[in-house]
Amino acid sequence: MPERTPVEMVEYLSGQLAAEHAEMRKLNRYYEGEQPLKYMAPALQEEFGDRVTQLVINWPRMGVDAYENRLDVEGFRFPNQAKSDDRLWGIWQANDLDEVSQQAHLESLILKRSYAIVGPNEDDPETPIVTVEHPLQVITHHDPRTRKVTAGLKRWTDDEDNLWSTLYTPMVDRFYVYQGGKWSLEDETLHNRGFCSVVPLVNRPRMLKPRGTSELADVIPIADAANKMATDMMISGEFHAMPRRAWFGMSEDDFIDENGNPIPVWDRVAGREWATERTKDEASVVQFPEASLANFHETIKMLAQVASQMLALPPYYMQFAGSNPASADAIRSSEAQLVKRVERKQRILGGSWEQVMRIACTMAKIESNDADLRRLETIWRDASTPTVAQKADAAVKLYSQGISTLRQTRRDVGYTDTEISLMEDEDAEALERDPVAQIGRTLQVSAAQSVGLADDAPTVE
Repeated sequence: MPERTPVEMVEYLSGQLAAEHAEMRKLNRYYEGEQPLKYMAPALQEEFGDRVTQLVINWPRMGVDAYENRLDVEGFRFPNQAKSDDRLWGIWQANDLDEVSQQAHLESLILKRSYAIVGPNEDDPETPIVTVEHPLQVITHHDPRTRKVTAGLKRWTDDEDNLWSTLYTPMVDRFYVYQGGKWSLEDETLHNRGFCSVVPLVNRPRMLKPRGTSELADVIPIADAANKMATDMMISGEFHAMPRRAWFGMSEDDFIDENGNPIPVWDRVAGREWATERTKDEASVVQFPEASLANFHETIKMLAQVASQMLALPPYYMQFAGSNPASADAIRSSEAQLVKRVERKQRILGGSWEQVMRIACTMAKIESNDADLRRLETIWRDASTPTVAQKADAAVKLYSQGISTLRQTRRDVGYTDTEISLMEDEDAEALERDPVAQIGRTLQVSAAQSVGLADDAPTVE
């Protein structure tokens, strides 16, 4: 197959991008709770007006947010490095990626993927510019053999409704504008880096679906069913939740209040005070018992359980009735499947962020060999929700038995590298002020390590 020219690649990727717009907008509407609800009859909508609206129970957002809340990057580490690399973390924070990376994860979970683009920074060459991009504007092309990105396209519209695109390739980046029904080259930058600077962050990729799968795919039908049942419950509440009456031998003129004013239709349905001049022999009223809405409640509860299972959410995320707070062991057990799913996502997304930082290293000319770059590691926050006491207890036991270092113990407790560095500075100052006390503490720890302190062993004084 002949290789595409740059303009042909722009047209091809633009077509690929446009082909997925409809599906992505649908997924976005479901996350925002703005999906079209077509199960209420138009006649009912016209009759009820604003009194009854179609109810949206936004389980898709609940599920996506449960995953995104556990995806926090805390640093990047080279092999044989004890802590996060300060240079890479400086690039990360200079680009506000500790905030916008969450947006990248969110869009990836909802819309199957998001993107990051790395570019040179003319004002500060040591700090490349890293931007997070929306999948409605960016798409990539991959080599079928190596699966590496061979081209990336970003397409957008400016304030004057001009359509622009940037084609990123391993050797040159080209900028086009759409005029007269075709793409016209405006500018190009020859960089000869040998790699494309667009990196996809894909959610749940598969071998034959490398562009990912939305986390909403499984829960959308369940959410539709729950929203229909909730709306039907509101309609039933309008008609059947209150006692209904039927009257005989009465006309429209008989429905007047004590002042002789006509009674509105809703007041008659709601059972407010009526007055009539007819005798009991001429008119009668029959009251029917109100209907129970329990069938709707039970159906929605059942759908909530199904949605919870599909999203791997713990039961207490969607429970209807309050109960005693779950114990720490119960929380860990119920979160096992959710935590494992998040850890899988950390591994896939971590690989993408590592590629972003490899590109940033190259552009910033950070000294490192290729082997170290290939083994770069993303540091994630723990995806589970252990209690502070539980983490501290486990970390101190490992340190006491000589398995872990003091720095690693502090990291296991949950302190950041910045906080740990401040603690180490304070430790050094305390050592200068009172070296005898510090030596005593060191001897105590050494004694505990030599004994091999166990859970049931006496504490070393």
